[in-house]
Amino acid sequence: MIRASVIGASGYVGQELIRLLHNHPEVEIGSITSTSSIGKRYDKFYGNYFGIMEKPFEEQDIEKIADESDVVFLALPHGVASHMITDEILKKTKIIDMGADYRLKDVAIYEEWYQTEHLSPELIKKSIYGLCEIKKDNIKKYNLIANPGCYTTCSILTLAPLMKEAAFDSDSIVIDAKSGITGAGRSVDVSTHYTECNESIKAYKVAAHRHTPEIEEQLGNIAGKQIRLIFTPHLTPMNRGILATCYIKMKEKMDEESIRKLYLDYYRDSEFVRILNEGNLPETRWVKGSNYCDIGLKLDKRTNTLIAIGAIDNLMKGAAGQGVQNMNILFGFNENAGLSDIPIFPV
Repeated sequence: MIRASVIGASGYVGQELIRLLHNHPEVEIGSITSTSSIGKRYDKFYGNYFGIMEKPFEEQDIEKIADESDVVFLALPHGVASHMITDEILKKTKIIDMGADYRLKDVAIYEEWYQTEHLSPELIKKSIYGLCEIKKDNIKKYNLIANPGCYTTCSILTLAPLMKEAAFDSDSIVIDAKSGITGAGRSVDVSTHYTECNESIKAYKVAAHRHTPEIEEQLGNIAGKQIRLIFTPHLTPMNRGILATCYIKMKEKMDEESIRKLYLDYYRDSEFVRILNEGNLPETRWVKGSNYCDIGLKLDKRTNTLIAIGAIDNLMKGAAGQGVQNMNILFGFNENAGLSDIPIFPV
Protein backbone atom coordinates (compact mmCIF):
# COMPACT_ATOMS: atom_id res chain seq x y z
CA MET A 1 0.00 0.00 0.00
CA ILE A 2 1.31 3.44 -0.95
CA ARG A 3 0.26 6.93 0.08
CA ALA A 4 -0.72 9.24 -2.80
CA SER A 5 -1.45 12.96 -2.50
CA VAL A 6 -3.05 15.36 -4.98
CA ILE A 7 -2.04 19.01 -5.14
CA GLY A 8 -4.79 20.84 -7.01
CA ALA A 9 -7.61 18.42 -6.23
CA SER A 10 -10.46 20.86 -6.86
CA GLY A 11 -10.33 20.88 -10.69
CA TYR A 12 -11.76 18.32 -13.07
CA VAL A 13 -8.47 16.42 -13.42
CA GLY A 14 -7.89 16.54 -9.65
CA GLN A 15 -11.37 15.19 -8.99
CA GLU A 16 -10.86 12.38 -11.48
CA LEU A 17 -7.57 11.51 -9.77
CA ILE A 18 -9.31 11.35 -6.39
CA ARG A 19 -11.99 9.04 -7.81
CA LEU A 20 -9.41 6.67 -9.30
CA LEU A 21 -7.11 6.70 -6.28
CA HIS A 22 -10.00 6.11 -3.87
CA ASN A 23 -10.92 2.93 -5.76
CA HIS A 24 -7.31 1.76 -6.24
CA PRO A 25 -6.49 -1.45 -4.34
CA GLU A 26 -2.92 -0.36 -3.54
CA VAL A 27 -3.47 3.30 -2.57
CA GLU A 28 -4.28 5.31 0.52
CA ILE A 29 -5.11 8.95 -0.23
CA GLY A 30 -2.88 11.36 1.69
CA SER A 31 -3.14 15.13 1.37
CA ILE A 32 -5.48 16.95 -0.99
CA THR A 33 -5.04 20.66 -1.62
CA SER A 34 -6.82 23.65 -3.10
CA THR A 35 -5.55 27.19 -2.64
CA SER A 36 -9.09 28.60 -2.69
CA SER A 37 -10.91 26.06 -0.48
CA ILE A 38 -8.57 25.31 2.46
CA GLY A 39 -10.47 23.58 5.27
CA LYS A 40 -13.51 22.76 3.14
CA ARG A 41 -14.52 19.11 3.09
CA TYR A 42 -14.20 17.36 -0.26
CA ASP A 43 -17.76 16.04 -0.20
CA LYS A 44 -19.00 19.62 0.27
CA PHE A 45 -17.12 20.63 -2.87
CA TYR A 46 -18.09 17.65 -5.04
CA GLY A 47 -21.48 16.19 -4.11
CA ASN A 48 -20.71 12.81 -5.66
CA TYR A 49 -18.37 12.15 -2.71
CA PHE A 50 -21.11 12.49 -0.07
CA GLY A 51 -20.61 9.74 2.50
CA ILE A 52 -17.39 8.68 0.76
CA MET A 53 -14.75 11.40 1.12
CA GLU A 54 -14.87 13.80 4.07
CA LYS A 55 -11.18 14.73 3.98
CA PRO A 56 -10.68 18.53 3.96
CA PHE A 57 -8.50 20.51 1.59
CA GLU A 58 -5.12 21.37 3.11
CA GLU A 59 -2.63 24.14 2.48
CA GLN A 60 -0.33 23.62 -0.49
CA ASP A 61 2.80 22.79 1.55
CA ILE A 62 4.85 20.74 -0.90
CA GLU A 63 7.68 20.06 1.58
CA LYS A 64 5.33 18.59 4.18
CA ILE A 65 3.30 16.67 1.61
CA ALA A 66 6.45 15.23 0.00
CA ASP A 67 7.66 14.01 3.41
CA GLU A 68 4.38 12.17 3.97
CA SER A 69 3.71 10.77 0.48
CA ASP A 70 5.10 8.04 -1.76
CA VAL A 71 3.79 9.86 -4.82
CA VAL A 72 2.38 13.34 -5.38
CA PHE A 73 0.18 14.28 -8.33
CA LEU A 74 0.35 17.92 -9.41
CA ALA A 75 -2.92 18.94 -11.08
CA LEU A 76 -1.93 22.57 -11.54
CA PRO A 77 -1.85 25.23 -14.27
CA HIS A 78 1.30 25.44 -16.38
CA GLY A 79 4.13 27.38 -14.79
CA VAL A 80 3.32 26.38 -11.20
CA ALA A 81 5.10 23.02 -11.04
CA SER A 82 8.41 24.43 -12.29
CA HIS A 83 8.28 26.92 -9.42
CA MET A 84 7.48 24.20 -6.87
CA ILE A 85 9.65 21.16 -7.70
CA THR A 86 13.28 20.90 -6.56
CA ASP A 87 15.93 18.20 -6.37
CA GLU A 88 15.24 17.94 -2.64
CA ILE A 89 11.55 17.24 -3.28
CA LEU A 90 12.46 14.52 -5.78
CA LYS A 91 14.69 12.83 -3.20
CA LYS A 92 11.67 12.50 -0.90
CA THR A 93 8.91 11.38 -3.24
CA LYS A 94 7.86 10.66 -6.81
CA ILE A 95 6.10 13.43 -8.73
CA ILE A 96 3.58 12.99 -11.53
CA ASP A 97 3.01 16.40 -13.07
CA MET A 98 -0.30 16.61 -14.94
CA GLY A 99 0.69 19.99 -16.40
CA ALA A 100 3.00 21.01 -19.22
CA ASP A 101 6.12 22.18 -17.38
CA TYR A 102 8.32 19.13 -18.04
CA ARG A 103 6.83 17.77 -21.27
CA LEU A 104 9.05 19.67 -23.71
CA LYS A 105 12.78 18.95 -23.58
CA ASP A 106 13.78 22.29 -25.11
CA VAL A 107 13.12 25.02 -22.54
CA ALA A 108 13.23 27.69 -25.25
CA ILE A 109 10.33 26.01 -27.08
CA TYR A 110 8.39 25.78 -23.81
CA GLU A 111 8.91 29.47 -23.07
CA GLU A 112 7.98 30.44 -26.63
CA TRP A 113 4.71 28.51 -26.70
CA TYR A 114 3.66 29.05 -23.07
CA GLN A 115 4.88 32.65 -22.83
CA THR A 116 6.32 32.16 -19.36
CA GLU A 117 9.74 31.57 -17.85
CA HIS A 118 10.57 28.01 -16.85
CA LEU A 119 11.85 28.19 -13.26
CA SER A 120 13.55 24.78 -13.00
CA PRO A 121 14.99 23.98 -16.45
CA GLU A 122 17.69 21.84 -14.85
CA LEU A 123 14.99 19.30 -13.89
CA ILE A 124 13.72 18.80 -17.44
CA LYS A 125 16.52 16.34 -18.21
CA LYS A 126 15.66 14.49 -14.99
CA SER A 127 12.07 13.91 -16.10
CA ILE A 128 10.48 11.50 -18.56
CA TYR A 129 7.53 12.02 -20.87
CA GLY A 130 5.02 9.58 -19.44
CA LEU A 131 3.21 8.23 -22.49
CA CYS A 132 2.89 4.75 -21.06
CA GLU A 133 2.55 2.73 -24.25
CA ILE A 134 5.69 4.30 -25.72
CA LYS A 135 7.90 4.85 -22.65
CA LYS A 136 6.83 2.01 -20.36
CA ASP A 137 10.26 0.39 -20.02
CA ASN A 138 11.93 3.61 -18.85
CA ILE A 139 9.26 5.26 -16.69
CA LYS A 140 10.20 3.40 -13.51
CA LYS A 141 13.74 4.83 -13.70
CA TYR A 142 12.50 8.37 -12.99
CA ASN A 143 11.08 10.25 -10.01
CA LEU A 144 9.58 13.05 -12.12
CA ILE A 145 6.96 12.07 -14.70
CA ALA A 146 5.58 14.57 -17.21
CA ASN A 147 2.06 13.30 -17.83
CA PRO A 148 1.18 13.96 -21.50
CA GLY A 149 -1.54 16.34 -22.63
CA CYS A 150 -4.95 15.14 -23.77
CA TYR A 151 -4.77 16.06 -27.46
CA THR A 152 -1.20 14.83 -27.59
CA THR A 153 -1.97 11.43 -26.08
CA CYS A 154 -4.72 10.77 -28.60
CA SER A 155 -2.76 12.11 -31.58
CA ILE A 156 0.55 10.40 -30.80
CA LEU A 157 -1.01 7.00 -30.10
CA THR A 158 -2.99 7.27 -33.34
CA LEU A 159 0.10 8.01 -35.44
CA ALA A 160 3.05 6.38 -33.63
CA PRO A 161 3.06 3.03 -35.49
CA LEU A 162 3.57 4.83 -38.82
CA MET A 163 6.55 6.98 -37.91
CA LYS A 164 9.31 4.54 -38.84
CA GLU A 165 7.54 3.05 -41.84
CA ALA A 166 8.91 4.07 -45.26
CA ALA A 167 5.46 3.74 -46.82
CA PHE A 168 4.20 6.87 -45.06
CA ASP A 169 5.13 10.52 -45.61
CA SER A 170 5.65 11.86 -42.08
CA ASP A 171 6.01 15.39 -43.48
CA SER A 172 2.37 15.39 -44.63
CA ILE A 173 0.57 14.96 -41.29
CA VAL A 174 -2.64 16.89 -40.62
CA ILE A 175 -4.51 16.42 -37.32
CA ASP A 176 -8.10 17.60 -36.91
CA ALA A 177 -9.10 17.14 -33.27
CA LYS A 178 -12.32 17.69 -31.30
CA SER A 179 -12.51 18.02 -27.51
CA GLY A 180 -15.22 18.16 -24.87
CA ILE A 181 -15.70 21.22 -22.66
CA THR A 182 -13.92 19.75 -19.62
CA GLY A 183 -10.69 20.11 -21.58
CA ALA A 184 -10.95 23.84 -20.87
CA GLY A 185 -10.91 23.25 -17.09
CA ARG A 186 -13.34 24.23 -14.33
CA SER A 187 -12.48 27.91 -13.98
CA VAL A 188 -15.21 30.34 -14.98
CA ASP A 189 -14.79 31.60 -18.55
CA VAL A 190 -17.45 33.10 -20.78
CA SER A 191 -16.38 30.88 -23.70
CA THR A 192 -17.39 27.74 -21.79
CA HIS A 193 -20.75 29.00 -20.47
CA TYR A 194 -23.61 26.77 -21.57
CA THR A 195 -25.18 29.32 -23.91
CA GLU A 196 -21.81 30.11 -25.49
CA CYS A 197 -20.77 26.55 -26.37
CA ASN A 198 -24.00 24.55 -26.60
CA GLU A 199 -25.21 23.79 -30.13
CA SER A 200 -21.93 25.05 -31.58
CA ILE A 201 -18.53 23.73 -32.64
CA LYS A 202 -15.59 26.06 -33.09
CA ALA A 203 -11.94 25.84 -34.00
CA TYR A 204 -9.63 27.63 -31.57
CA LYS A 205 -5.94 28.48 -31.27
CA VAL A 206 -5.59 27.64 -34.96
CA ALA A 207 -1.90 27.17 -35.87
CA ALA A 208 -1.07 28.19 -32.31
CA HIS A 209 -2.15 25.44 -29.89
CA ARG A 210 0.45 24.58 -27.24
CA HIS A 211 0.12 20.85 -27.80
CA THR A 212 1.55 21.24 -31.31
CA PRO A 213 5.26 21.19 -30.33
CA GLU A 214 4.58 18.36 -27.87
CA ILE A 215 3.11 16.18 -30.63
CA GLU A 216 5.92 17.12 -33.02
CA GLU A 217 8.65 16.37 -30.48
CA GLN A 218 7.34 12.95 -29.51
CA LEU A 219 6.54 11.81 -33.05
CA GLY A 220 9.94 13.14 -34.11
CA ASN A 221 11.61 11.06 -31.40
CA ILE A 222 9.92 7.94 -32.77
CA ALA A 223 10.66 8.81 -36.40
CA GLY A 224 14.26 9.78 -35.68
CA LYS A 225 13.87 13.09 -37.48
CA GLN A 226 12.22 16.48 -37.13
CA ILE A 227 8.46 16.49 -37.69
CA ARG A 228 6.35 19.48 -38.70
CA LEU A 229 2.58 19.03 -38.85
CA ILE A 230 -0.72 20.89 -38.94
CA PHE A 231 -2.80 20.59 -35.76
CA THR A 232 -6.23 22.20 -35.45
CA PRO A 233 -8.28 21.72 -32.25
CA HIS A 234 -12.03 22.26 -31.94
CA LEU A 235 -14.32 22.74 -28.93
CA THR A 236 -17.48 20.63 -29.08
CA PRO A 237 -20.64 20.65 -26.92
CA MET A 238 -19.98 17.46 -24.94
CA ASN A 239 -18.57 17.03 -21.44
CA ARG A 240 -15.84 14.46 -22.09
CA GLY A 241 -13.93 13.06 -24.99
CA ILE A 242 -11.40 13.69 -27.73
CA LEU A 243 -11.61 12.53 -31.32
CA ALA A 244 -8.47 13.04 -33.41
CA THR A 245 -8.76 12.51 -37.16
CA CYS A 246 -5.23 12.21 -38.55
CA TYR A 247 -4.30 12.33 -42.23
CA ILE A 248 -1.00 11.09 -43.65
CA LYS A 249 0.01 10.59 -47.29
CA MET A 250 1.31 7.27 -48.59
CA LYS A 251 4.68 7.13 -50.38
CA GLU A 252 4.42 3.44 -51.21
CA LYS A 253 1.51 1.09 -51.80
CA MET A 254 0.22 -0.76 -48.75
CA ASP A 255 -3.22 -2.28 -48.25
CA GLU A 256 -5.45 -1.49 -45.29
CA GLU A 257 -5.22 -5.00 -43.87
CA SER A 258 -1.42 -4.74 -43.71
CA ILE A 259 -1.65 -1.34 -42.04
CA ARG A 260 -4.05 -2.71 -39.43
CA LYS A 261 -1.65 -5.59 -38.75
CA LEU A 262 1.12 -3.03 -38.28
CA TYR A 263 -0.96 -1.35 -35.56
CA LEU A 264 -1.91 -4.63 -33.91
CA ASP A 265 1.74 -5.67 -33.74
CA TYR A 266 2.85 -2.27 -32.42
CA TYR A 267 0.29 -2.31 -29.60
CA ARG A 268 0.21 -6.04 -28.92
CA ASP A 269 1.33 -5.49 -25.30
CA SER A 270 -0.78 -2.37 -24.73
CA GLU A 271 -3.97 -3.29 -22.91
CA PHE A 272 -5.51 0.17 -23.16
CA VAL A 273 -5.11 0.64 -26.93
CA ARG A 274 -7.87 -1.03 -28.92
CA ILE A 275 -7.40 -1.35 -32.69
CA LEU A 276 -10.87 -1.59 -34.19
CA ASN A 277 -11.84 -4.11 -36.84
CA GLU A 278 -12.26 -3.21 -40.51
CA GLY A 279 -15.33 -1.07 -41.09
CA ASN A 280 -15.46 0.22 -37.51
CA LEU A 281 -14.35 3.71 -36.51
CA PRO A 282 -13.93 5.20 -33.02
CA GLU A 283 -16.61 7.19 -31.22
CA THR A 284 -16.07 9.15 -28.03
CA ARG A 285 -19.12 7.54 -26.40
CA TRP A 286 -17.44 4.12 -26.45
CA VAL A 287 -14.43 5.23 -24.37
CA LYS A 288 -16.14 7.59 -21.92
CA GLY A 289 -15.10 7.08 -18.30
CA SER A 290 -12.33 4.66 -19.31
CA ASN A 291 -8.59 4.58 -19.89
CA TYR A 292 -8.93 3.18 -23.41
CA CYS A 293 -7.73 4.70 -26.65
CA ASP A 294 -9.69 3.35 -29.62
CA ILE A 295 -8.06 3.59 -33.06
CA GLY A 296 -9.72 3.03 -36.43
CA LEU A 297 -8.17 3.08 -39.90
CA LYS A 298 -9.39 3.85 -43.40
CA LEU A 299 -7.20 3.95 -46.50
CA ASP A 300 -8.42 6.44 -49.10
CA LYS A 301 -7.00 4.96 -52.29
CA ARG A 302 -8.36 7.81 -54.41
CA THR A 303 -6.12 10.39 -52.70
CA ASN A 304 -3.45 7.94 -51.51
CA THR A 305 -4.08 9.00 -47.91
CA LEU A 306 -4.38 7.01 -44.69
CA ILE A 307 -7.03 8.36 -42.33
CA ALA A 308 -6.29 7.21 -38.78
CA ILE A 309 -8.83 8.14 -36.13
CA GLY A 310 -8.31 7.98 -32.36
CA ALA A 311 -10.75 8.47 -29.48
CA ILE A 312 -10.08 8.90 -25.76
CA ASP A 313 -11.74 10.33 -22.66
CA ASN A 314 -9.77 13.54 -22.10
CA LEU A 315 -10.05 13.29 -18.30
CA MET A 316 -9.04 9.63 -18.24
CA LYS A 317 -6.49 8.45 -20.83
CA GLY A 318 -5.90 12.13 -21.58
CA ALA A 319 -5.14 13.02 -17.96
CA ALA A 320 -5.96 11.24 -14.67
CA GLY A 321 -6.20 7.70 -16.04
CA GLN A 322 -2.80 7.95 -17.66
CA GLY A 323 -1.44 9.52 -14.46
CA VAL A 324 -2.56 6.49 -12.47
CA GLN A 325 -1.21 4.20 -15.19
CA ASN A 326 2.16 5.94 -14.76
CA MET A 327 1.91 5.43 -11.00
CA ASN A 328 1.19 1.73 -11.49
CA ILE A 329 4.30 1.37 -13.65
CA LEU A 330 6.44 3.35 -11.18
CA PHE A 331 5.51 1.13 -8.24
CA GLY A 332 5.37 -2.21 -10.04
CA PHE A 333 1.59 -2.65 -9.73
CA ASN A 334 -0.48 -4.27 -12.45
CA GLU A 335 -0.73 -1.63 -15.15
CA ASN A 336 -4.53 -1.84 -15.13
CA ALA A 337 -4.88 -1.57 -11.32
CA GLY A 338 -7.74 0.83 -10.60
CA LEU A 339 -8.29 1.37 -14.33
CA SER A 340 -10.16 -1.69 -15.56
CA ASP A 341 -13.67 -0.20 -15.60
CA ILE A 342 -15.71 -0.74 -18.74
CA PRO A 343 -16.53 2.53 -20.56
CA ILE A 344 -19.78 4.09 -19.31
CA PHE A 345 -22.80 4.03 -21.64
CA PRO A 346 -25.22 5.73 -21.78
CA VAL A 347 -24.19 8.86 -19.94
